[in-house]
Amino acid sequence: MSDTAEDTDERPPGSDEVSVSVPGAEQFAHYTEVFINYVELVAAAVFAALFAIGVLDLIAQIVTASLDGSITDPLVVISFIDTGLLLLIIVEVYQTVIAYTTRSERQEIVRLVIFTGVIAMIRKVIIFRTGEYASTTDALLAAAAYTMIIFALVTLLIVEWYRRE
Repeated sequence: MSDTAEDTDERPPGSDEVSVSVPGAEQFAHYTEVFINYVELVAAAVFAALFAIGVLDLIAQIVTASLDGSITDPLVVISFIDTGLLLLIIVEVYQTVIAYTTRSERQEIVRLVIFTGVIAMIRKVIIFRTGEYASTTDALLAAAAYTMIIFALVTLLIVEWYRRE
């Protein structure tokens, strides 16, 4: 018989941790985990409903613009693109919630979050208007910030992609 910590009640040197068991802690943790899963599924359903409503709204916008002739206006087309990208963001958030619910790998969740960020920033760039800023300096700073964020997100996406291989 060996004298290891596994064979005796002795703890290894330097191990001062005391294990305290709280009665019912595992059962409570299980119930809270189940509750969180249900809340995640409700959140996923909310995002799915938002997506469906958004698609119907986009169709209504396109039909209205076609009927009144404003569909050739570049600002109207940009608003369609804006709405479409917002819908893609909703889909990415939905997929992220589902990934959490199904306990997907952390890399998959990180990839979904990065995709959401990239789509959100592309949306910001597409709807970017210098006239919405108090000065050209403010517009330039915003554009520089958007550019840095996009490069950071794309870099993260590339790093994540190479780590996957």
